[in-house]
Amino acid sequence: MQWQHHHAKINGINMHYVEQGSGLPIVLCHGFPHLWFSWHRQITALANAGYRVIAPDMRGMGQTDAPAEVKAYDIDHITGDLVGLLDHLGLQRAVFAGLDFGAFAIYDLALRHPERVIAVIGLENPAAPHNPDEPPLTEYRRIAEQHFLHIEYFREPPRADRELAAQPRLFLHKVFYTLSGDCDFFKMFNYPPGTSYLDAMEEPPALPWPWLSELELEFFVSEYSRTGFTGGLNWYRSFDLKWEQRRPYEGVQSAVPAYFIGSENDVDLEGFHGDDPIAQMRAIFPDLRRVEMIPGAGHMVQLEASDQVNSLMLAYLEEISQAESERD
Repeated sequence: MQWQHHHAKINGINMHYVEQGSGLPIVLCHGFPHLWFSWHRQITALANAGYRVIAPDMRGMGQTDAPAEVKAYDIDHITGDLVGLLDHLGLQRAVFAGLDFGAFAIYDLALRHPERVIAVIGLENPAAPHNPDEPPLTEYRRIAEQHFLHIEYFREPPRADRELAAQPRLFLHKVFYTLSGDCDFFKMFNYPPGTSYLDAMEEPPALPWPWLSELELEFFVSEYSRTGFTGGLNWYRSFDLKWEQRRPYEGVQSAVPAYFIGSENDVDLEGFHGDDPIAQMRAIFPDLRRVEMIPGAGHMVQLEASDQVNSLMLAYLEEISQAESERD
């Protein structure tokens, strides 16, 4: 591996990012509970194909600083991190790919700073869920009165912070399986309000799995054992702040070209983006050029179906590169 690890002061925090290759730049943005390492099977594949790949540890996770204040995880700070990363690298524009919270981050960036975005590639999450009539944490609290809901479990410190930090290996082993296409996430809704997330998830099979080795899981365990989970949980706890910041953008469309990769058994596509998730993305990104769905995989798609994800991303990047050449 020719990964280059860097640490830099960006947007007021110390950020860690991994870089490989040269050419058209693409920034890979992860979600929770992930790290730059979630993209490790994509980084070298894309770099070997002639792209400059940058994979940061997003704010609050991995070796990037984790501010304690929830307000430090609002849209202004998160998009500021990505703009600051480009500035630090001397890049005017880049392609951005994101999954989970990373997808929401790149969509917010494309709306607020389109001049810095060549194109976006969303994985699993087609748009940030947005109910203009009710703050999301209020909505999710009402839902959680009926059954267990992980977002409500995360909402108030310190319970989740303490319980997850006490057993990081157990949590990550369980949650990676729960989010995969091999498990039914919604079985947890059978548990009553107040259940611990660790208790609501079913017992996973022993590693290795076809898509994850013991050593790969250990990388995540090592990092989260060191940092705890509060930084990642603050992305949830800032939902209402982000909701307020997105309100001025209701109905606003972005001219940035967009691409999407989903999977057949993704929990977010099934349960958190309404009846027509792709229409939600197209409403924001009318220049949605390609949508592909990977059969069998779940929310951990870049690990579960690495070869398919790499092939699709390379096809998207080839198309984006051609458009950039014509633009120049």
